[in-house]
Amino acid sequence: MVSGIHKSRTFRRVSRKTPGGRVVLHHVLRKPKKAHCGTCGDVLKGVARERPRKMQNMPKTMKRPERPYGGVLCSKCLRQKIKDETRK
Repeated sequence: MVSGIHKSRTFRRVSRKTPGGRVVLHHVLRKPKKAHCGTCGDVLKGVARERPRKMQNMPKTMKRPERPYGGVLCSKCLRQKIKDETRK
């Protein structure tokens, strides 16, 4: 029987085939929501959608885009911010 902690839908159920040929049910934590832009709230492209522990072991270049405000602002908002700053 499954332990009590795994009964909630916080964990998603994944079927895995064992080397012995049996199919067993694994309980895996769900992925977090996609990252959103700080200004417009649009979904950020190029930002990984993983659990914090997996993000910790990921190379820096795979976590977010390599540009100013990468992983915080979308490219449209960044372009607008740069224009506004140069016009001041």
